[in-house]
Amino acid sequence: MVNYPELKNKYVLLTGANSGIGLAQAREFLGQGAKVIGLDCNVDQMQQLKAIYTTNFGYYQVDLTDEKQLDTVIGKISKVDILLNTAGVLDDYQPIETTSINLWQKILATNVTTMFNVTKKILPLLAEGSVIINMASIAGMVAGGGGIAYTTSKHAVIGFTKQLALDLAERGIRVNGIAPGCIDTPMNAKDFANGGEMAKSVAKEVPIKRWAGAEEVARVAIFLASNGASYLQGTIIPVDGGWITK
Repeated sequence: MVNYPELKNKYVLLTGANSGIGLAQAREFLGQGAKVIGLDCNVDQMQQLKAIYTTNFGYYQVDLTDEKQLDTVIGKISKVDILLNTAGVLDDYQPIETTSINLWQKILATNVTTMFNVTKKILPLLAEGSVIINMASIAGMVAGGGGIAYTTSKHAVIGFTKQLALDLAERGIRVNGIAPGCIDTPMNAKDFANGGEMAKSVAKEVPIKRWAGAEEVARVAIFLASNGASYLQGTIIPVDGGWITK
Protein backbone atom coordinates (compact mmCIF):
# COMPACT_ATOMS: atom_id res chain seq x y z
CA MET A 1 0.00 0.00 0.00
CA VAL A 2 1.27 3.46 -0.95
CA ASN A 3 1.14 5.69 2.10
CA TYR A 4 -0.37 9.18 1.89
CA PRO A 5 0.28 10.88 5.25
CA GLU A 6 -1.92 13.84 4.29
CA LEU A 7 -5.00 11.57 4.46
CA LYS A 8 -4.50 10.67 8.11
CA ASN A 9 -7.36 11.98 10.27
CA LYS A 10 -9.23 13.35 7.25
CA TYR A 11 -13.01 13.06 7.53
CA VAL A 12 -14.47 10.97 4.71
CA LEU A 13 -18.16 10.58 3.84
CA LEU A 14 -18.78 7.58 1.59
CA THR A 15 -22.04 6.50 -0.04
CA GLY A 16 -22.53 2.87 -1.06
CA ALA A 17 -20.05 1.78 1.60
CA ASN A 18 -21.45 -1.67 2.33
CA SER A 19 -20.23 -3.57 -0.71
CA GLY A 20 -18.12 -3.59 -3.84
CA ILE A 21 -16.13 -0.50 -4.71
CA GLY A 22 -17.59 1.45 -1.80
CA LEU A 23 -16.48 -1.16 0.74
CA ALA A 24 -13.04 -1.29 -0.87
CA GLN A 25 -12.79 2.50 -0.62
CA ALA A 26 -13.73 2.37 3.06
CA ARG A 27 -10.96 -0.16 3.72
CA GLU A 28 -8.36 1.79 1.76
CA PHE A 29 -9.10 5.14 3.41
CA LEU A 30 -9.21 3.55 6.86
CA GLY A 31 -5.86 1.97 6.05
CA GLN A 32 -4.53 5.48 5.47
CA GLY A 33 -5.71 6.56 8.92
CA ALA A 34 -8.73 8.54 7.72
CA LYS A 35 -11.98 8.77 9.66
CA VAL A 36 -14.76 7.30 7.53
CA ILE A 37 -18.54 7.51 7.76
CA GLY A 38 -20.36 5.05 5.51
CA LEU A 39 -23.90 5.41 4.18
CA ASP A 40 -25.84 2.49 2.73
CA CYS A 41 -29.24 0.80 2.87
CA ASN A 42 -27.51 -2.45 3.89
CA VAL A 43 -25.14 -2.66 6.84
CA ASP A 44 -23.79 -6.21 7.28
CA GLN A 45 -20.32 -5.48 5.88
CA MET A 46 -20.14 -2.09 7.57
CA GLN A 47 -20.88 -3.75 10.89
CA GLN A 48 -17.88 -6.02 10.38
CA LEU A 49 -15.72 -3.05 9.45
CA LYS A 50 -16.85 -1.21 12.58
CA ALA A 51 -15.69 -4.16 14.69
CA ILE A 52 -12.19 -3.74 13.27
CA TYR A 53 -11.98 0.05 13.12
CA THR A 54 -13.88 0.89 16.29
CA THR A 55 -12.68 4.50 16.49
CA ASN A 56 -12.24 5.63 12.89
CA PHE A 57 -15.31 4.09 11.25
CA GLY A 58 -18.97 4.84 11.69
CA TYR A 59 -22.02 4.20 9.54
CA TYR A 60 -25.67 5.01 9.03
CA GLN A 61 -28.30 2.80 7.45
CA VAL A 62 -30.16 5.05 5.04
CA ASP A 63 -32.12 4.89 1.81
CA LEU A 64 -30.33 7.63 -0.14
CA THR A 65 -33.35 8.10 -2.40
CA ASP A 66 -35.47 9.05 0.65
CA GLU A 67 -34.76 12.74 1.18
CA LYS A 68 -36.24 12.78 4.66
CA GLN A 69 -33.94 9.95 5.78
CA LEU A 70 -31.02 11.66 4.09
CA ASP A 71 -31.71 14.97 5.84
CA THR A 72 -31.80 13.21 9.21
CA VAL A 73 -28.42 11.57 8.63
CA ILE A 74 -26.74 14.65 7.14
CA GLY A 75 -27.89 16.60 10.17
CA LYS A 76 -25.73 14.34 12.34
CA ILE A 77 -22.56 15.03 10.34
CA SER A 78 -20.49 18.06 11.27
CA LYS A 79 -17.25 17.72 9.30
CA VAL A 80 -16.34 16.37 5.86
CA ASP A 81 -13.01 16.75 4.05
CA ILE A 82 -13.55 14.13 1.35
CA LEU A 83 -16.88 13.19 -0.21
CA LEU A 84 -17.01 9.89 -2.09
CA ASN A 85 -20.22 9.56 -4.11
CA THR A 86 -20.09 5.84 -4.91
CA ALA A 87 -23.62 4.45 -4.49
CA GLY A 88 -25.15 3.08 -7.67
CA VAL A 89 -27.17 0.26 -9.22
CA LEU A 90 -27.19 -1.57 -12.56
CA ASP A 91 -30.09 -2.10 -14.94
CA ASP A 92 -29.19 -5.62 -16.15
CA TYR A 93 -28.28 -4.24 -19.59
CA GLN A 94 -31.92 -3.67 -20.49
CA PRO A 95 -32.58 -1.94 -23.84
CA ILE A 96 -35.27 0.70 -24.14
CA GLU A 97 -37.89 -1.86 -25.24
CA THR A 98 -37.75 -3.71 -21.92
CA THR A 99 -37.01 -0.73 -19.66
CA SER A 100 -40.10 0.27 -17.72
CA ILE A 101 -40.58 3.83 -16.54
CA ASN A 102 -40.22 2.56 -12.98
CA LEU A 103 -36.81 1.03 -13.72
CA TRP A 104 -35.74 4.17 -15.59
CA GLN A 105 -36.70 6.37 -12.65
CA LYS A 106 -35.07 4.03 -10.11
CA ILE A 107 -31.73 4.00 -11.93
CA LEU A 108 -31.62 7.78 -12.38
CA ALA A 109 -32.81 8.41 -8.83
CA THR A 110 -30.13 6.16 -7.34
CA ASN A 111 -27.24 6.96 -9.64
CA VAL A 112 -27.79 10.67 -10.33
CA THR A 113 -30.32 12.35 -8.06
CA THR A 114 -28.84 10.97 -4.84
CA MET A 115 -25.40 12.19 -5.95
CA PHE A 116 -26.84 15.65 -6.51
CA ASN A 117 -28.70 15.63 -3.18
CA VAL A 118 -25.81 14.35 -1.07
CA THR A 119 -23.39 16.81 -2.66
CA LYS A 120 -25.73 19.78 -2.29
CA LYS A 121 -26.46 19.00 1.36
CA ILE A 122 -22.79 18.39 2.26
CA LEU A 123 -21.41 21.36 0.32
CA PRO A 124 -21.76 23.84 3.23
CA LEU A 125 -19.36 21.62 5.23
CA LEU A 126 -16.68 21.56 2.53
CA ALA A 127 -13.88 24.05 3.06
CA GLU A 128 -11.07 25.06 0.72
CA GLY A 129 -8.90 22.01 0.08
CA SER A 130 -11.80 19.57 0.27
CA VAL A 131 -12.23 16.83 -2.32
CA ILE A 132 -15.24 15.30 -4.10
CA ILE A 133 -14.83 12.05 -6.04
CA ASN A 134 -17.78 10.78 -8.05
CA MET A 135 -18.08 7.19 -9.25
CA ALA A 136 -18.97 7.15 -12.92
CA SER A 137 -18.39 4.22 -15.30
CA ILE A 138 -17.05 3.48 -18.75
CA ALA A 139 -20.78 3.38 -19.53
CA GLY A 140 -20.59 7.17 -19.15
CA MET A 141 -17.95 7.35 -21.87
CA VAL A 142 -19.03 4.75 -24.42
CA ALA A 143 -22.14 2.73 -25.19
CA GLY A 144 -22.37 -0.94 -24.23
CA GLY A 145 -21.30 -0.70 -20.60
CA GLY A 146 -24.87 -1.00 -19.41
CA GLY A 147 -28.46 -0.77 -20.54
CA ILE A 148 -30.27 2.39 -21.66
CA ALA A 149 -30.98 3.65 -18.14
CA TYR A 150 -27.58 2.87 -16.62
CA THR A 151 -25.65 4.30 -19.56
CA THR A 152 -27.75 7.46 -19.47
CA SER A 153 -27.23 7.81 -15.73
CA LYS A 154 -23.46 7.47 -15.94
CA HIS A 155 -23.22 10.00 -18.77
CA ALA A 156 -25.15 12.30 -16.44
CA VAL A 157 -22.68 11.61 -13.61
CA ILE A 158 -19.78 12.66 -15.83
CA GLY A 159 -21.59 15.84 -16.87
CA PHE A 160 -22.42 16.58 -13.24
CA THR A 161 -18.80 16.02 -12.23
CA LYS A 162 -17.39 18.32 -14.90
CA GLN A 163 -19.84 21.16 -14.22
CA LEU A 164 -19.40 20.82 -10.47
CA ALA A 165 -15.62 20.95 -10.92
CA LEU A 166 -15.94 24.18 -12.87
CA ASP A 167 -18.35 25.71 -10.36
CA LEU A 168 -16.25 24.87 -7.30
CA ALA A 169 -12.76 25.46 -8.69
CA GLU A 170 -12.48 29.02 -7.38
CA ARG A 171 -13.49 27.81 -3.93
CA GLY A 172 -10.51 25.48 -3.87
CA ILE A 173 -12.62 22.30 -3.85
CA ARG A 174 -11.28 19.58 -6.12
CA VAL A 175 -13.85 17.52 -8.02
CA ASN A 176 -12.95 14.49 -10.14
CA GLY A 177 -14.43 11.17 -11.16
CA ILE A 178 -13.56 7.54 -11.75
CA ALA A 179 -14.92 5.43 -14.60
CA PRO A 180 -14.56 1.73 -13.72
CA GLY A 181 -14.83 -0.97 -16.34
CA CYS A 182 -15.17 -4.67 -15.56
CA ILE A 183 -14.88 -4.86 -11.78
CA ASP A 184 -15.42 -8.06 -9.79
CA THR A 185 -18.02 -6.92 -7.26
CA PRO A 186 -21.38 -8.20 -5.97
CA MET A 187 -23.04 -5.85 -8.48
CA ASN A 188 -21.68 -8.06 -11.25
CA ALA A 189 -22.31 -11.39 -9.51
CA LYS A 190 -24.57 -12.61 -12.32
CA ASP A 191 -21.61 -12.61 -14.69
CA PHE A 192 -19.80 -15.07 -12.43
CA ALA A 193 -22.75 -17.45 -11.97
CA ASN A 194 -22.99 -20.87 -13.64
CA GLY A 195 -19.27 -21.43 -13.83
CA GLY A 196 -18.49 -17.84 -14.72
CA GLU A 197 -18.79 -18.33 -18.47
CA MET A 198 -20.13 -14.81 -18.97
CA ALA A 199 -17.29 -13.34 -16.89
CA LYS A 200 -14.72 -15.28 -18.92
CA SER A 201 -16.30 -14.06 -22.14
CA VAL A 202 -16.23 -10.45 -20.96
CA ALA A 203 -12.60 -10.76 -19.82
CA LYS A 204 -11.61 -11.75 -23.35
CA GLU A 205 -12.95 -8.39 -24.54
CA VAL A 206 -10.75 -6.45 -22.10
CA PRO A 207 -7.36 -5.60 -23.64
CA ILE A 208 -5.50 -6.84 -20.54
CA LYS A 209 -7.74 -9.94 -20.46
CA ARG A 210 -9.00 -9.84 -16.88
CA TRP A 211 -11.48 -8.25 -14.50
CA ALA A 212 -10.25 -5.79 -11.89
CA GLY A 213 -10.66 -6.08 -8.16
CA ALA A 214 -12.59 -3.38 -6.33
CA GLU A 215 -9.42 -2.41 -4.48
CA GLU A 216 -7.84 -1.37 -7.79
CA VAL A 217 -10.54 1.26 -8.18
CA ALA A 218 -10.29 2.29 -4.53
CA ARG A 219 -6.57 2.98 -4.90
CA VAL A 220 -7.33 5.47 -7.66
CA ALA A 221 -9.72 7.21 -5.29
CA ILE A 222 -6.93 7.36 -2.70
CA PHE A 223 -4.67 9.04 -5.26
CA LEU A 224 -7.37 11.53 -6.29
CA ALA A 225 -7.86 12.49 -2.64
CA SER A 226 -4.13 12.94 -2.10
CA ASN A 227 -1.89 15.94 -2.71
CA GLY A 228 -0.52 14.07 -5.72
CA ALA A 229 -3.71 14.96 -7.61
CA SER A 230 -3.66 18.63 -6.58
CA TYR A 231 -3.81 19.93 -10.18
CA LEU A 232 -6.55 17.59 -11.38
CA GLN A 233 -9.96 19.20 -11.73
CA GLY A 234 -12.95 17.83 -13.63
CA THR A 235 -10.94 14.78 -14.72
CA ILE A 236 -12.54 11.39 -15.26
CA ILE A 237 -10.04 8.55 -14.86
CA PRO A 238 -10.96 5.28 -16.60
CA VAL A 239 -10.03 2.16 -14.63
CA ASP A 240 -10.92 -0.25 -17.38
CA GLY A 241 -7.96 -2.35 -18.47
CA GLY A 242 -7.90 -0.46 -21.75
CA TRP A 243 -11.57 -1.02 -22.67
CA ILE A 244 -12.21 2.44 -24.12
CA THR A 245 -9.00 2.35 -26.18
CA LYS A 246 -10.49 -0.31 -28.48
